Amino acid sequence: MGAALRIGGLVPLTTLDFPDHLACVLFCQGCGWRCRYCHNPQLIPTCGAEEHRWDDVLGFLEQRVGLLEAVVFSGGEPTLQLALPDAIDQVRALGFKVGLHSAGIKPKLFRQVLPLVDWVGFDIKALPEHGPMITGVEGSGAANWKSLEHLLESEVAHECRTTVHWHLFDAERLLDMAQRLRALGVDRFAVQCVRTARMLDESLPDSRAPHDQLRLWERLGKLFPSFVLRG
Repeated sequence: MGAALRIGGLVPLTTLDFPDHLACVLFCQGCGWRCRYCHNPQLIPTCGAEEHRWDDVLGFLEQRVGLLEAVVFSGGEPTLQLALPDAIDQVRALGFKVGLHSAGIKPKLFRQVLPLVDWVGFDIKALPEHGPMITGVEGSGAANWKSLEHLLESEVAHECRTTVHWHLFDAERLLDMAQRLRALGVDRFAVQCVRTARMLDESLPDSRAPHDQLRLWERLGKLFPSFVLRG
């Protein structure tokens, strides 16, 4: 076994991060993108200041057998770490289901991990052509949507979601993106309104929703079999 998975944070109990399951969330250290509204900027560097030893994480999970149903690997970007498949195997050996939160930064690695997980919360950053405006990285939009293709081709249960800062989105752009997602076969879509208390780009102004937002939510609700708005 190679290097251990780098964990920059842990939420011991959540009912929100894996549908209909009591879960623990492990925040994997490191991300290759620089999303301007990122509210976990401490997870972006490869090495974190407050990492948890993987052996300690396993020890914690061993104590939660029979109490928790699932473990969610979040980030950062979990699929950037080569230790992820081994870590998933160890979690499965304890009897937990496995969830994955990912933006598909590396489509090849993302596709390799898909068969190992039970559910994916997939982050759609923007339309492919607008991705770099969010992430600060050229080619990020194409990678994001290529990984979406891999996800839709798989048999893995999933939700697609988009974090919206209204300085970077408007209603028309969000609706356009949603229509393209639905055309690809996305059934479950969630919009997450940005948390502005802490963001990577501190120069971003307030996120002021458009005046016609209620009409927008109504149209999205009719577009998808399942649509969720998270404040």
